[in-house]
Amino acid sequence: MPSADKKSPISSHRWILTYLMREKKVFIPSLIALFLTAGLALAFPYFLKELIGNPVDGLQNSVPPAEILEKINRIVLSLVAVLFLQATIGFFRVQGFIRSGESALNRLRSDIFAHLLRLPVPYFQDQRAGSLSNRVSSDLSLVRETLINTVPQAVRQTVILIGGLVFIFISSWKLSLVMLACIPVVVLLIALFGRKVRGHSKAAQASLADASTVIEESVQNIADVKAYTNEPLENSRYATSLSEFLAVTYKGAQARGAFLSFIIFVLFGTIAFVVWYGARMYANGLINWENFFAFIIFSIFVGASLGSFPEIISQFQQTAGATERLREILDMPGERDTGTAHTLTGRIAIEDLAFTYPSRPEIPVLSGITIDLPAGQRTAIVGPSGAGKSTLFSLLLGFNDPTSGKLLFDGTDAQEISLASLRSQIAIVPQEVMLFGGTISENIAYGKPGASEEEIEAAADRANAHSFINELPEKYETLVGPRGTKLSGGQRQRIAIARAILADPKILLLDEATSALDSESERLVNEALERLMAGRTSLVIAHRLSTVRHADQILVISKGKLTERGTHDELYAANGTYKFLAETQLS
Repeated sequence: MPSADKKSPISSHRWILTYLMREKKVFIPSLIALFLTAGLALAFPYFLKELIGNPVDGLQNSVPPAEILEKINRIVLSLVAVLFLQATIGFFRVQGFIRSGESALNRLRSDIFAHLLRLPVPYFQDQRAGSLSNRVSSDLSLVRETLINTVPQAVRQTVILIGGLVFIFISSWKLSLVMLACIPVVVLLIALFGRKVRGHSKAAQASLADASTVIEESVQNIADVKAYTNEPLENSRYATSLSEFLAVTYKGAQARGAFLSFIIFVLFGTIAFVVWYGARMYANGLINWENFFAFIIFSIFVGASLGSFPEIISQFQQTAGATERLREILDMPGERDTGTAHTLTGRIAIEDLAFTYPSRPEIPVLSGITIDLPAGQRTAIVGPSGAGKSTLFSLLLGFNDPTSGKLLFDGTDAQEISLASLRSQIAIVPQEVMLFGGTISENIAYGKPGASEEEIEAAADRANAHSFINELPEKYETLVGPRGTKLSGGQRQRIAIARAILADPKILLLDEATSALDSESERLVNEALERLMAGRTSLVIAHRLSTVRHADQILVISKGKLTERGTHDELYAANGTYKFLAETQLS
């Protein structure tokens, strides 16, 4: 598939059109109405020509004044009727374009978000916090402006331009040829300048997204910003981003300004020349007043229409840049969707597993790991920081694929099991719990969407969370704040455990979360974890000796390799790495 940056603006516009055509029941009638109102807009200069041209020619030809007045009255009544019809159709046209445009944009938003959710975890690990949301938001704003305003304007001006040229040609074919000779020049200039405008627009959108990212990161980490008194540093970062955005915007403004100025000069200079040429023809009796006036008035309409095209084309070029960036996201390959559903019993086998990050292939994260984890047993994983413990969890969840070796669930290769099926039977309670900004009830129900209130409360009770929740003024409807900041660490942990209990997984992954808690919170969390682990295959990244002692087996990972395996007593008696960790880090 070709990369998005090599797609032409035409293909970008066609891509947007495919979304509009999904709303064709509303869009096509609105488009027809637009053609009608644009055509009716030409009635005004036509009737104006009739109102002024007929009396002048009538008086010159000695037509009785009463007959001239009667004709004028008929023309005015016809004009009012046409204007009323145009206004009525225009009312429904505007509604239709807004409805179809907003609906198409919602489809686009949904498709982008759905695809973002399907992208692999490593993609998000390479992105700065907030950059994706800001990027999508700013680009979709441009697309919205085009769908709602620019597309109708482009169609309207095109109809007026073509219709005006037809009337001009009827009025005087000689003058029309003079005007038409200039159009290819204008079109060529639009193409040349438009390419530059498009490039500047894409760069401006990227710079604006970077500036927005600084705000989002600063707000997300406001406690650290204030704790280190780094408000001036964040101000400086934001000011730098804004300066870069302004620099790019100024360059784009120069290109657009030069484009518009040159087009205006050429366009209206051409019209002035043609009118001058027509005035000479009228003076020499080669054209009558009505046709000459018609030519002038329609030339003004054509000129105004042409004058709007530089801005329309510029907007389309900006949209092309925005859609390219959106298509870059949609063109990113998602997670694998192969494999079949498989009901797990909980047995895990790892055979000669190795993993390296694609960006650092020379640095092995895991190497030669071979483990057999029977169903229903509890396994503790210990090792120094950076040993590869968390990476093993990410492989089990399918966030990353092994570089070599096999990962088997109940004897079936993980690659043969669909990710949705696999993850639906695995739950993880991380060390740093990040809750969603909704209510406590919504956060617990995340483990089983659609769960009843009774199920949610039962899970909270087993997680030792029910009592503290009921002490809150709004109980289960209490808002937890961004990332759960209104709750303590122990409360967040118990809500995460309640969520895992509600999910009822076959396999449980615990990045033990009690190391940063006070003794009472630790006791409550440990009680909840004991209930959660009962009867499940549990893998625990252990930070406390109490957790390790109760494990059925202990795995010691050091520098990406499995160095020791056994029970607490066996490993402690071996005087190896485990004993050192037990006496220093785990105690």
